[in-house]
Amino acid sequence: MFEGDLDELGTADLLVAVSEFDLVEERAAVRKLEAALAYADRNAVVYGGADGEQLPGAEQLRVYGGDGCPGVAEFAPIEFGAVMRMSAGAAASFLGEALALRHRLPRIWAAVLAGNAVPWRARKVARACLSLSVEAAAIVDGRVVGIVNSVTPSKLATIVKAAVWEADPELATAQAEAAARERGVFVGPSDDHGTKRLWVRAAAGDVIRFDATIDDLARALKTLGDTDSLDARRAKAVGWIADPAAAHQLLEVARYLARSFPHITTRDVAAGSASGPDDGCGPDAPRPSGHASASGAAGGRGDEEAFTRRMLAGSLPARLAAIKQDAYSHGLGAGSGGRGSRHTLYVHLTDKALAGGNGVLRVEELGPLLLSQLGELLGHDQIVVKPVIDLHDQVSVHSYEIPDRIRERVRLRHPVGMFPYSAAEATTRMDQDHIVPYDRAGPPGQTSMDNLIPQGRLHHRAKTFGGWRCRRLPTGAIEWTSPHGFQFHVDHTGTRPLPPLNKADRT
Repeated sequence: MFEGDLDELGTADLLVAVSEFDLVEERAAVRKLEAALAYADRNAVVYGGADGEQLPGAEQLRVYGGDGCPGVAEFAPIEFGAVMRMSAGAAASFLGEALALRHRLPRIWAAVLAGNAVPWRARKVARACLSLSVEAAAIVDGRVVGIVNSVTPSKLATIVKAAVWEADPELATAQAEAAARERGVFVGPSDDHGTKRLWVRAAAGDVIRFDATIDDLARALKTLGDTDSLDARRAKAVGWIADPAAAHQLLEVARYLARSFPHITTRDVAAGSASGPDDGCGPDAPRPSGHASASGAAGGRGDEEAFTRRMLAGSLPARLAAIKQDAYSHGLGAGSGGRGSRHTLYVHLTDKALAGGNGVLRVEELGPLLLSQLGELLGHDQIVVKPVIDLHDQVSVHSYEIPDRIRERVRLRHPVGMFPYSAAEATTRMDQDHIVPYDRAGPPGQTSMDNLIPQGRLHHRAKTFGGWRCRRLPTGAIEWTSPHGFQFHVDHTGTRPLPPLNKADRT
């Protein structure tokens, strides 16, 4: 393989070098699969305690490759993944695909070993067949082995799907029927622009009515002076649906304005140029919830006119805020004590961004946003600003149980799991682990910010039962040592593997 300066090569020789590099990479990928199989074979058993009993939380065997594959000790993928610079979940998938190729797709595996099938393509076939029986996988193996390298990835996926259906038509039918019956509301991950996607799979009539309500709210926003496109207003309507009392009030106000003042255009309202009520607001005109007609309580007409002037003047945000306020003062939300539930939103930003009014902030469980998008995120809801939590304050207790005030500080200090190559966000559902195990006969203050880190449950168990060790460094980073002596430093920048220890130094 060429090792010199690539700029010295002619174009033809450069292409030859690229081809050689590709072959080397492919061969290395084959060797990684072979190493994965050897590693899985060495971890095909788990050991119990001294009396052979399995302790709660101890290691179990897991089958990662599908029917017909041997089990693998569930902590094994963690160390394999760490040395491969991947998460434990990705490593478990890699081991499972290697085992599936050897035990369920022997023809494709032979083609991989012979250099006639690219490893990553073969792994895609193995992944697609995970739910099949051994017999059905064998049918796919025979159908696909001759084309793994000769078709595009998308075409290969289509052919594999057809082969899977042919191999197990009953499973394909069951999966199709299950998909047809599947209903729910699904929220996708955040993108890079402060938005999320929402999928609704429900009864057709319910979806039609839901869509009609969104349209009604979008038209109501237009009546109040929102000049955005229909699609943009429909997207805003989702936020109003989340607050039924406010949504009802918005529709009531918009209908009242549209019927009482049909000559007022959206442009007029947006510009705040309307002159106020006229003869159209007689006692029979529809009124928003909670606003008395002229024949009702004393002063009703004056209150109504004041409310109407508010709705036809000022900025759009002020009008919408007034509607929400009125919903909980006089409308459906009156007497409810305000919004039914409160949510705590953790926003991380610098004092420079706050003082300058622009910059980037991070919202937990959402990701980065521009400071200008914060108002959109908060909407016009009631907001309670909590005191800033100073993470320099050391808080500790003398008990194994972790109080909420410490949990909150630990999670803010470490926004992701602190295990090597863990990318899981440190939510309230994640375990918090004592770096130095808690000793009931030990000194006070063992449950402290410095002695706690967020951990996924599998990683927590691997530290407790699987031979992983960790310590906090003076820099604040966590140094991890694997069961076979590989070391990793984990801090707010991610994971950095250390050079492997000499064999004599490994424990």
